[in-house]
Amino acid sequence: MFYNYRNNLHRAFVLVTVLLFVGNLYSKEVLTSPMGQMGWHESDQNALTKQIEGFFQKAQAQSADDTIAIISPHAGYAYSGQTAAFGVKAAKAKYKRIIVIGPSHQVPMLDVLSVPGDVTHYKTPLGEIPLDTEFINKLLQSPLFKDIPQAYRTEHSVFMQLPLLQYRLGDFKLVPIVAGNCSPQTVQKVASILKSLVDSNTLVVASSDFVHYGPNYDYVPFDQNIPDGLKKLDMGAYDYISKLDSIGFSQYCDKTGATICGRVPIAILLSMLPTTAKPELLKYITSGELTNDFTNSVSYLSVAFHGDWQKQAVSEPVKTDNSLTQKDKQNLLLLARKTIEFYLQNNAVPAPEQLGIPVTDAMKVSRAAFVTLKKNSDLRGCIGEIFPSQPLYKSVIANAINATVNDWRFTAVTRDELGKIDIEISALTVPQSIDSYDQIRLGTDGVVLKKGGYSAVFLPQVAPEQGWTLAETLTHLSLKAGLPGDAWKKDASFLVFQAEVFGEKE
Repeated sequence: MFYNYRNNLHRAFVLVTVLLFVGNLYSKEVLTSPMGQMGWHESDQNALTKQIEGFFQKAQAQSADDTIAIISPHAGYAYSGQTAAFGVKAAKAKYKRIIVIGPSHQVPMLDVLSVPGDVTHYKTPLGEIPLDTEFINKLLQSPLFKDIPQAYRTEHSVFMQLPLLQYRLGDFKLVPIVAGNCSPQTVQKVASILKSLVDSNTLVVASSDFVHYGPNYDYVPFDQNIPDGLKKLDMGAYDYISKLDSIGFSQYCDKTGATICGRVPIAILLSMLPTTAKPELLKYITSGELTNDFTNSVSYLSVAFHGDWQKQAVSEPVKTDNSLTQKDKQNLLLLARKTIEFYLQNNAVPAPEQLGIPVTDAMKVSRAAFVTLKKNSDLRGCIGEIFPSQPLYKSVIANAINATVNDWRFTAVTRDELGKIDIEISALTVPQSIDSYDQIRLGTDGVVLKKGGYSAVFLPQVAPEQGWTLAETLTHLSLKAGLPGDAWKKDASFLVFQAEVFGEKE
């Protein structure tokens, strides 16, 4: 009796375990798009298919194998569907993953983006789309990405893209992202995270309408020649997009007040794109043209970007208004000197307000820096960081102290000799990998050499100051890394970066 009871209990336990396993294996949560019921597009499958089919028949765009991203509008299909079809038609059905980044219209979010952590599929009248849950889980490892259900369950900026993508591009896994109001620093960090995860099988869609004009949108910057004024505003924004200038685009929106709802998704995309990506403006129209009424009007652009996510080639850094002004440079140099004085006197790290030095927006941008100390033109200390991990002014504070007392090559600088020290700061761009050392531009690129667990870095100004050729530079860099002088010739990898270099002697 006891044996039978134990045996039956064991069978029951196994059965329950199997049922739980099977249930977990096949369970899924499907999020259904409410857009059809709300009138944004046809709710019936056949009617929606016919509507979308008409859009693609009229869209005069050529499909391209190298389309890696698009900017696509997200208004009701009666207004923006035709324009959106241009961008989607420029892509080919080859993607295993499509990332759709849309702005949050309903839920206010500051410096955070929402992804669904408990959803496995999105459903539209054309069927279900599986989510790339593995990709989403990687995003959720960052504090910048949160699972905020109220942000993504009814957000039309994401849902409106899906039927068009389904119809044209077939089977793929979806990564839906709803972006809040993000600072330039957050935009750069998010772009860096996404760029590290995408591959050649990924399409990125930045979902955005452009200028919203009229009293309904509380934006009436002019009331004469409205069509021309709108086009000028929209094309002014596109000018920065065509240059892949994320910071310039955001600053343009701030300066003009241009009501571009997806400015954050667009800025993230521009920061992600390889510097070799080529933009293509496929279609531009306004709702005012469609209705022949410009009292209130919304603009729609469709843009495709051609390139390769795997080829992050190096080019000249984009010049933007975010570059440090002469006053910024003076303040950073003063910050470095006063930090050293304060540290040597108090053995403590000061805050800028303690030193009476203002911190501008450009100084708050996340950016890596090196601080170099020279005495009688000879190196006296130089320490910095390669990858941005904190605001520029904090990097200067930390590395001014490190160069003073923590450079293992030198004894610590004393208070008595500080007056004989000249300070130089190098504010770096984000390093990028290159395929071969012959792509290095002496005097322009700083170089990081890596091989077999060893590494070393030279700032851009080192080679010109020493009068070295490229071969001499790489030989010295190999030796600095603790490697043979010719180690750079085989099986070494290289990163390059640029820098704004400025010093007290200037």
